[in-house]
Amino acid sequence: MNFRGAKRWLLLGIALAILASYFSPQFNRYYLGVVIDVGIAIILATSLNLINGHTGQFSLGHAGFMAIGGYFSAWISLSVGESIQAFWYFPLSLCAGGVLAAAVGWLVGVPSLRLRGDYLAIVTLGFGEIIRVIAQNTEAVGAASGLKGIPKLTTLGWAFGFAVITVYAIATLVNSTYGRAFIAVHDDEIAAASHGVNTTRTKVVAFVTGAFFAGIAGGLYAHHKQFLSPTGFDWVKSIDIVVMVILGGMGRTGGVIAAAILLTLMPEFLREFSEYRMIIYSLLIILLMLLRPEGLFSFKTQRRSKS
Repeated sequence: MNFRGAKRWLLLGIALAILASYFSPQFNRYYLGVVIDVGIAIILATSLNLINGHTGQFSLGHAGFMAIGGYFSAWISLSVGESIQAFWYFPLSLCAGGVLAAAVGWLVGVPSLRLRGDYLAIVTLGFGEIIRVIAQNTEAVGAASGLKGIPKLTTLGWAFGFAVITVYAIATLVNSTYGRAFIAVHDDEIAAASHGVNTTRTKVVAFVTGAFFAGIAGGLYAHHKQFLSPTGFDWVKSIDIVVMVILGGMGRTGGVIAAAILLTLMPEFLREFSEYRMIIYSLLIILLMLLRPEGLFSFKTQRRSKS
């Protein structure tokens, strides 16, 4: 990847996000909320794509990291936010939620990422449910009734600004010399280990990085919806994010972004049939695996450079 070219795209993306945020008060509030949801979904899908797509692991606990970042960021806002200007504490609270999610990701990843395939999926699924149950029984974050009164701080600029940063950071990492270890582990873990790649450390780095950005997405979500409920971070939420990665094409950033947009907008078009949404998702995955196993949005782009 051309670093200067990528940096220009990053600055352009942030500038467009700020410009869109400036004019956002003129937009319809309902549609504006949906667009912000799209930005959050892009962060979640792109961060999970680093783990499931580029590194070849199969995590089902991404909603757990989102919950950690969301609850911690919201708790900071409710505890100390009133005494500090929102412009300063909001990004700091988001990053704090991301750091805590990354720390928990490290604690979970070090022992569990020695596993592979179905075993890893079961462990991460169990982790996500543990986080949900803890939130459901912790009075400090509202327990089962949820956390209310979170200030409305997430704007179009913050959502898409962080989405652009996430895409840039992960794309730059994957295309760096160190990031080639992710692809090596994805292609053949045994061969990568035989060539001196510390496969466990590589998987942990991907896991922690993905958890960090999922935590930031959780903070944006909390300050967008102004309410957090443990039921919003169950295994179904993790499956939703996994579907975005599979639909977009594992390891293909552009396709994953397109899938995140599609699957976020789809429920709005199917709002009258929302009870059938999971059935539609399931049928979509089945048809996808049968007709286009490489992903619906897997265009002819090379993600592996020739050495």
